[in-house]
Amino acid sequence: MAESHILACGGLGDDGTAGQLVGYALELTGKKRPRVCLVPTATAEAPDLMLRFYENLSGHADCSHVSFFPWPRDDLREHVLAQDLVFVSGGNTANMLAVWRVHGFDRIIREAWERGTVLAGSSAGMICWFEAGVTDSFGPQLDGMRDGLGFLPGSACPHYDGEERRRPVYQELVASGFPPGIAAEDCVGLHFVDTELDEVVSAREGSRAYRVEAGKETPLDTRLLEKE
Repeated sequence: MAESHILACGGLGDDGTAGQLVGYALELTGKKRPRVCLVPTATAEAPDLMLRFYENLSGHADCSHVSFFPWPRDDLREHVLAQDLVFVSGGNTANMLAVWRVHGFDRIIREAWERGTVLAGSSAGMICWFEAGVTDSFGPQLDGMRDGLGFLPGSACPHYDGEERRRPVYQELVASGFPPGIAAEDCVGLHFVDTELDEVVSAREGSRAYRVEAGKETPLDTRLLEKE
């Protein structure tokens, strides 16, 4: 079976830091000009997001996107399995997963991952790969969600430094029996090989990730990405 890769980002940050993290994801494919597919379901397929994706990456990759509205393409499985990198946007995680499951995309993207396609994303595109996560999918308040895809064990929390309630809410949830896991600040990426954390990278000096357990928060070694 091919080696599997996931890059789960706490938040992409501004254009400069976002470009560094996306560039790192492109490098993980090992391809000079990879085939990259955006999945913007969590944003309700916002046109401005898709436009920026094509504008920023078309010079470096063969770009496409997956749409579920009004319905997915007939060759959805074949198209996704042909990609080198699938990138999942931020947005409403719960809504995104519901749409994916209705159309069987959860099974397709697992098959792609198991075949060696690099999976990446930020915020919702971080949470979704884990068993559980901290989300604002159900309203402005934060809550725990336990029905992630489960490719990676435990839980995840993005925007650990970008939203003031993220840190205390995640710690309270874990202390109350929520699965322990990893929190990532904005501009930070978690690179998993198969299901093991291989490296933490940051596009912003001083930003990092933490392993969060009941009553305990442990900072993880983080490598600062070189600016392009």
